Amino acid sequence: MLPITPEQITQWIQESVVATQDGTFQVVAVRPLEVDCLLPYHPYQIRAGGTLSGPTMMTLADAAMYAAVLAHYGKQLLAVTQDFSIHFLSKPTAHDLLAHAKIIKAGKRSVVLTVHLYSQQRLVAHATGTYALPR
Repeated sequence: MLPITPEQITQWIQESVVATQDGTFQVVAVRPLEVDCLLPYHPYQIRAGGTLSGPTMMTLADAAMYAAVLAHYGKQLLAVTQDFSIHFLSKPTAHDLLAHAKIIKAGKRSVVLTVHLYSQQRLVAHATGTYALPR
């Protein structure tokens, strides 16, 4: 099997995840058990207080986990989020967000992952989650 490219994973996610269909979400790097994803800044992501909204960060973290699953297992479009938790660590500024997702346990039925979100190279959130794989 040929290696899966960041562009392929981006396309698969944009075709299957409504929140990414505006075309801005992108997978920028794929390594064994890890992916990096980018969500470019847009003014609609800002909430009161001038910070990026929690739903924006949660969407990126979940999409990055999905990207890591697709990179590791191939086109598993029926893989679904089984568990998700996020800790907001500091206020992200009105800039692009970078997600670094890592698989910490790859099983036959489920995948456990962790994601760090960065704004201007500063850690702003930490998420963990589990993806269930289709039978």
